[in-house]
Amino acid sequence: MIVSGSDQIKIGRADYVLLDQRGRPLTIIEAKRSAIEPYNAKQQALPYARKIGAPFIFLTNGELIYFWDYRNDDARIVNSFYSRRDLERLVEMRATRKPLATIEIPEYYLRQGETRQVRPYQREAMKALDHALELGKRRFLIELPTGTGKTDLVCLYLKRLLQAGRAERILFLVDREQLAKQALEAIQDILNQYSSYWLRPGMARQEQQITVCLLQTMISRYTEFTSGYFDVVIADECHRSIYGAWQTALTHFDALHIGLTATPSAYIERNTFQFYQCKDDQPDFSYSIQQAFKERYLVPYKFATGITVILAQGAEVDDENYDPAEFERKWTNEDTNRKMMKEFDRLAWENYKDLAPGQKIGPGKAIVFAITKHHAARLAYYLNELHPELKGQYAQVITSDVANAGDLIRKFKREDYPQVAVSVGMLDTGFDCREILHLVMCRRIRSPILYQQMRGRGTRTAPHIGKQKFVIYDFFENHEYFNDSDTDIFTGNGTGRPSVRVEKPHKPPGNLIELGLEDEWLHAVTYVEVGPDGERVDKRDYLTNWEKTIRTAAKDDPIIRKVRKGEPLSEEEEQTLIERLNRPEMYFNEENLRRAYRRPGGNLIDFIRAALGNLKIKSKEEELTENFQAWLISKSVSPTQAQYLSLLKNRGIARGKIDIEDLFTPPLSILNAAERGVQLFGEEGLKEIIDEMNASIFQRKTA
Repeated sequence: MIVSGSDQIKIGRADYVLLDQRGRPLTIIEAKRSAIEPYNAKQQALPYARKIGAPFIFLTNGELIYFWDYRNDDARIVNSFYSRRDLERLVEMRATRKPLATIEIPEYYLRQGETRQVRPYQREAMKALDHALELGKRRFLIELPTGTGKTDLVCLYLKRLLQAGRAERILFLVDREQLAKQALEAIQDILNQYSSYWLRPGMARQEQQITVCLLQTMISRYTEFTSGYFDVVIADECHRSIYGAWQTALTHFDALHIGLTATPSAYIERNTFQFYQCKDDQPDFSYSIQQAFKERYLVPYKFATGITVILAQGAEVDDENYDPAEFERKWTNEDTNRKMMKEFDRLAWENYKDLAPGQKIGPGKAIVFAITKHHAARLAYYLNELHPELKGQYAQVITSDVANAGDLIRKFKREDYPQVAVSVGMLDTGFDCREILHLVMCRRIRSPILYQQMRGRGTRTAPHIGKQKFVIYDFFENHEYFNDSDTDIFTGNGTGRPSVRVEKPHKPPGNLIELGLEDEWLHAVTYVEVGPDGERVDKRDYLTNWEKTIRTAAKDDPIIRKVRKGEPLSEEEEQTLIERLNRPEMYFNEENLRRAYRRPGGNLIDFIRAALGNLKIKSKEEELTENFQAWLISKSVSPTQAQYLSLLKNRGIARGKIDIEDLFTPPLSILNAAERGVQLFGEEGLKEIIDEMNASIFQRKTA
C-alpha cells in the first residue's frame, strides 16, 4: 500500500498498466469479478492513475468495459479496449488542439470543378455543431431535406475538426453503393489533402484518414477495429442505422457521432433522438423543406391531374407486410401497365418544356418506381414500345440483377438516353440526378419516410436546364394517403395535413425498420425474385444452388480460392467476382442473397465464406446479445440500471420478446424484478424501456 503525501490517500496497485512507446504510463486497467459493477471501482483506480500520471482508466468485470478520460468526462461504457496507438493519438491531439472559434468557416469551396458558396443554413449548422461540441456533447443529429447538401456540409465540418486537431481518423457509414460513391466523391473534392478510401467487403483494411464503408460491410468487419480507432463516425440517413445489428456498427466506436437525415423529426423514431442525445425530440440543427423551397435551394413539385388511379377507392390493403408479387398480380395487368405508361409519356412530352425550358431532349429524365422486378420489366417494355425509333434505348430497367447496374446509372445521369429509368428499390433513396423532371409512382407506399425520400429524388436544382418544377405521376394515390399537395406540403411535422391514420403509420409485423431494402421481402416472403422477368425462386432452393455453385467454383476459381483462404481481394478482383456471379440463370448478387439468407447486413464475401463452411452465420442468440450490447452503449443509464437490463435481455433472448408479465413469473419474479424495475425506472419508465428493448433489440412489439 502506497501513501500519497499529506492527503493520506491510500493508493492501491492497479491490475494492469499500459505504457506508451516511450515507456510512460498511458492507462491503468482495473479488473473486477463478474458479479461486481466495475463503475464502482472508479475511486479505487483514480488515485493510482493520478500518482503514476496515466491520463486514462479502463474499468471492467469481463462483461462490461468502461473507459474513463477522467480529466474531461465521466466513465462511459465502450465495446472494446482501446489500442496503445488510439490512446497515444488522444494524448497528441489534446496537446495540439485549437479552439473551433479560431477556424474560419469559408465563404466558398470547390466541388465538381465549380466554385460553390457556403449557404446560410450550412453555416448555421456548423455553428450549431461547434456550440454543442464545446458544451461537451458527443453525438449530434442534423436534419436537412434531400438535395440541400448534407454531404457537402458534413465534409466542410470534418475539415474544421481536422484543422482544429479534434479528429484524425474518420468513418463515413452509408447503406447504399450509390451513397458510398457520392460520399467518396465529395470527400476527395472537399478534403483532398487527406487520404481516403472505400473499405469493401473483400479488401484489406488500409491505414488512411477517412474510411467510407457500407453499413452492411461494417457489421461483419467492425471487430477488426478497436473502439478508439475512429475519432468521428458519420452515419448517413442515420434514422435507419440505430436498430439491432445495424446499431452495432455504430456503437462499437467510442467517437464523436454525427447523424445525417432527410426525414422530418415527427417521423424519426424516438430512439434516434435518444441515441444522438437530443432533448425534446429536436435535432441539433434542422432546416425545413418549406424553407428550402421558399429560398429556392430546392425545386418544388406538382402532381399530374386526371390520370387513371390504379388502386381503386376502398381497395386499400392495410397490411404492410404484403407479398409484392401477389400485390402486383391483384392490382395491375397488361392493360393497366400499358395505360399507366401511355398516360405518363403523353403528359411528360406535353409539359417538359414548361418544367425546364433548357431541356433539349424530351421528355426529360424520369424515374418510374415499380412494384417488383417483373413489373419493372413490363413497364420498361411498354415505354420502349411507344418509341420504336429508339430501338429499346428510351427506357431502361435498373435493378440488382442487371450485371452493369452502376454503368447504367452513370449512363442515365450523363447521357441523353435512356430518358427513363425503371427500378425497384435501387433509385428510391440515395440516388442523385439533378435533371429529374418526372417521378412516376406505380406502386403503393405507406411509409411516410420512404414517400418523402422518393419525392426527394426530384427536388434538386438544375440551373443548366432552367429547371422550375418537377411532376409526380401518382397512379396509386399515395399523396392522397399522406394528404400531400404542392400547396400544402406533407412533412409529417404538422405543416402539412397528415390525417389521424398516418400520424404514426402502421408498421409491419416484427416492427421491421426500413433500410432502403425491401424489408417485407427479407423476412415474410418465401421466395427471391430474380432475373429480368422477375422469376420467383424459393429461398431454400436459391441457397442450395448458391452453395453448390460456390463449392464447385472453389476447385478452380482463383478468386474464390483466395476468399476461402481468407486472403484480401483487390478492387478489380472483387468487381470481377461480382460480375461473374451476377449472371443468368441464378443472378447471385448481394441483394438477392440478403433476402435468401434473411440477413440485411450480409455482404458477398460473407455469403461465399458461409457457402464454403468457413463462416458460421450467427445464431439468433449471438445476434441478439450483440444487439443488446450495442443498444446499451447507446443509452444513458446508470450502472445499476445496466445490470438490471442485462437480466431482462436474457429473458428476451429466451422468449423472443419481453412482456411486463414476465417480471411476475419465474425466473424474474424470484429476483424481485418487478419491484426493482419500478425503483430503477418508475412504473411508466419501466414500460417504456421494455417497449424500446422489444423494438430496438428483439424487433417485436409487446402485446
